[in-house]
Amino acid sequence: MLYQLTLTIHGRVQGVFFRESTCAEARQLGLVGSVENNAGGTVSVVAEGPKEKLEQLKKFCQAGPPYAKVERVEEEWREIKKLGFVGFLSKSSHDN
Repeated sequence: MLYQLTLTIHGRVQGVFFRESTCAEARQLGLVGSVENNAGGTVSVVAEGPKEKLEQLKKFCQAGPPYAKVERVEEEWREIKKLGFVGFLSKSSHDN
């Protein structure tokens, strides 16, 4: 069974290599998706793959890299039939 996990991470999560670290972690776990900074200072993650690997990514995002200070993580899960991404991408807030 495949799942899609959407996370919104609040706290000091921009300018601390959160996107790059999350991207590296997701790739190591074999997940696909994207991570990007939001205008309001949060970071959004959309990841797809097996539930147990997504749980590991969520745990990583709840702590973040060394200079991050995660205050809160919102999560949304859904079952999917096939992967909607190829690889794992890091987008800056000005990418469209």
